[in-house]
Amino acid sequence: MYLNNNQYLLEGGIDPLQLGEKYECPLYIYETSIMKKQYDRLVNAFDLKKLKINYACKALNNISVLKFFKSLGAGLDTVSIQEVKVGLLAGFRPEDIIYTPNCVSIEEISQAVTLGVKINIDNLSILEQFGSMYPHYPVCIRINPHIMAGGNSKISVGHIDSKFGISFHQTPHIHRIVKAHEMVVEGIHMHTGSDIMDIDVFLQGAEILFEVAAEFKDLNYIDFGSGFKVPYKEEDIETDIEELGEKIGQRFKKFTYDYGRNLTLMFEPGKFLVSESGTFLVKVNVVKQTTSTVFAGVDSGLNHLIRPMLYDSYHKIINISKTEGRQRVYNIVGYICETDTFGVNRKMTEINEGDILAFKNAGAYCFTMASNYNSRYRPAEVLIHEGKDYLIRERENLEDILRNQVNLDIFGEPKSLQSPMSDLNSFELENSINVDPKTLDHHVQ
Repeated sequence: MYLNNNQYLLEGGIDPLQLGEKYECPLYIYETSIMKKQYDRLVNAFDLKKLKINYACKALNNISVLKFFKSLGAGLDTVSIQEVKVGLLAGFRPEDIIYTPNCVSIEEISQAVTLGVKINIDNLSILEQFGSMYPHYPVCIRINPHIMAGGNSKISVGHIDSKFGISFHQTPHIHRIVKAHEMVVEGIHMHTGSDIMDIDVFLQGAEILFEVAAEFKDLNYIDFGSGFKVPYKEEDIETDIEELGEKIGQRFKKFTYDYGRNLTLMFEPGKFLVSESGTFLVKVNVVKQTTSTVFAGVDSGLNHLIRPMLYDSYHKIINISKTEGRQRVYNIVGYICETDTFGVNRKMTEINEGDILAFKNAGAYCFTMASNYNSRYRPAEVLIHEGKDYLIRERENLEDILRNQVNLDIFGEPKSLQSPMSDLNSFELENSINVDPKTLDHHVQ
């Protein structure tokens, strides 16, 4: 989103306020031009013969977004069998999907084997079970390098107390299992955390990973995970991708030369590719003045965007209804029956009820972590591609809330949940209430 003649615009000159009217708020909007810019930037940072970028779809898993990254040549990083299946439906070939679960059953991993995707195992017990069941199925092994890295303890996953990965000190155990079952190890993997700014952290992890990888003689790839920091504020620090590409690329070339084989270098970015592509629009329901604070209460909450409450994440918020005028300070809060504060002491153009606010960096871990808490509907999603807007997820309604619920008939008059709007219509007739279902559904959002 950029400012042009005192008006905020999206890719192709699209007015976000018009999208808010067309699709209603709250609304998630994603711009493919920014996704492509980030993808190209990462690819161009490495001067390597064999580089594979696997999009971490847990960041934003809409099937249309997956199809877009496939069109760019990306592979897919998945963490559940459901993500694997969505990836296959999006058109990814099984060999272009890597499945990296943790704490799942061998039964789920068996499903992934049946589907033919790359398997990444991070547990000695599962590795042994896998070897006894599928000794000749190629496998990747996730190593824990014992590195504390990331912008928050909740997103640091490579330290000694993490549930992720097999400790690099347990490499002898790995070899014992691999040898006993005559397993085929095709890849070595690590992922230390998210929001990593220091290139030396990647280099430190790389040395550990290379040390482990050198002990496996039939590798096809080494996967460095991701964790690149993206900017959330003006002049915010971010991972220097170009420096990363130069330093890791040079070290990788030396390793492959010593190894005697051209391996593929893999990364699995999620946030880096989609965070800045996303904008979340909300409408101001109420401006509430208290003795100490001015609250701007919006038509959303932690049910749609939980990151500020879960990780203390920062999202820049702007009033796109007014680009000029008096500046005031607000706490931006949601409508959920919890303390759901999006931003504290945010200075912006004076807010009036009915104004539209835009949250930046809303592409990663925003909609994918949304819920129906308070029986609220999840919002629609729109994709901006080559100057046109496309609806890629419809806004939910009451039937979506009730779809999988079972309405027991043991407490009185049974009512079917197959068509809840019909039940509401019947209720209205019985009580002489003349309300259009669409109007009712609109008002209860």
